[in-house]
Amino acid sequence: MANFQNGINITGSTSFMNLSATTENTSSVGKLWFDNNSQSFKYTNFSAAFSLGGNMINGLENFAAAGTTTAGLAMGGENSTSPNSKTKTEEYNGTSWSAGGDMINSQCCNFGFGTQNAALAQCNEQGSSGCTEEYDGSSWSTGGAGINNHQLGQGAGTQNAGLAFGGYADFNNVRETEEYNGTSWSEGGNMINGRGCFGGTGTQNAALAAGGYYNFNNSTCTEEYNGTSWATGGNLIEGRKCGALLGIQDKALVAGGGQSNTITSTESYNGTSWSTSANLLCTTSFHAATGQNSTNGLVIGGTSCCTTQELEEGIIIQTF
Repeated sequence: MANFQNGINITGSTSFMNLSATTENTSSVGKLWFDNNSQSFKYTNFSAAFSLGGNMINGLENFAAAGTTTAGLAMGGENSTSPNSKTKTEEYNGTSWSAGGDMINSQCCNFGFGTQNAALAQCNEQGSSGCTEEYDGSSWSTGGAGINNHQLGQGAGTQNAGLAFGGYADFNNVRETEEYNGTSWSEGGNMINGRGCFGGTGTQNAALAAGGYYNFNNSTCTEEYNGTSWATGGNLIEGRKCGALLGIQDKALVAGGGQSNTITSTESYNGTSWSTSANLLCTTSFHAATGQNSTNGLVIGGTSCCTTQELEEGIIIQTF
């Protein structure tokens, strides 16, 4: 239930009513609006409120993440004081982190997806052959080798229906997309704009890419994948590189990243356009995010954060 606040404001072709939650959900404030074009009520994108979670064992940057707020996973990555961090796995239980099984290969600038007990990670450091590893909740095993190098690229999906897209290879932008069937990779449709250091999320048949570094500029570009080809989505409000993306194709959140400096801003996506959401508690870039059900997620680690070990739990609340 919700009670009306500030009355009804009618301007131009669009009318809207501000809503605030009752005691059933006092943390949410949203906006319900009437679209005269479609003659129907619509609600704005969900918003996010962030709180600090438990510190990681190793402060990390350039790493991959998977899972949920109560069953999260961090894989590989860099830590200048911990040279073995590239093989490390950490598991999150909603409160604290514990060590998981070591990876087979050192991984950095990698991507990952899936769940805590069924994750996939691909190593794509410069010159790497795109080694794939699969996690069963305790140990890693070798999966099918990738076709292309996707250094600082992104992935989406599940261990048996995965997606790899974008990034850099030999310092050139990569447009290639690859699909994984649990055993081997095959070519999918090329991205419209090849780029690296961007956010990616979703499923094999409904993936989302946003932001990144393209033609020496911080990109506002959004692209959506339907299992066959990429299409242009709504542009981000702020161009950002190395931002982290979580959620699903029509309910996603991009958090942090860099412009000329590191930013705290986040934006939410409704499948058509982006809107401003709550700021992160600390600035971060080269971090990771995960959240597969679009109602909650984790923003983890990175550089220029309060400390590189801290994790932010993003509680995403639908406004109506």
